[in-house]
Amino acid sequence: MEKYEIEPYEENIQRDFEKEEAYLRAKKKLDEIVGFYWHLAIYIIVNLFLIIIIGSNLDKGESFWSIGTFATALFWGIGLAFHFFGVFGPRIFFSKAWEERKIKEYMNKDSEEIRRFE
Repeated sequence: MEKYEIEPYEENIQRDFEKEEAYLRAKKKLDEIVGFYWHLAIYIIVNLFLIIIIGSNLDKGESFWSIGTFATALFWGIGLAFHFFGVFGPRIFFSKAWEERKIKEYMNKDSEEIRRFE
């Protein structure tokens, strides 16, 4: 039996693959963001329409500021919030920079505590 000599991939091919992978990840993220903004636009348009229709069909003495007027917007808004966090994630509030600042803050606090007892 002969031994086969296998050549490793050229570095250029590996870099091309990494670039393609990065492009696909970026494209997927962009599609998610665009999908969220379409969801937001439809939410605003439909709920404005519903609130106007409900408000114009109120009987005399009925209050516009009732839960029934805004129920669809409220419950759909909860779904929209989940979509927002699914796309942007909790990192929107707790970014890497925030985490690094907090770590430095706690490290400084810890070193001050140690110096205090020396």
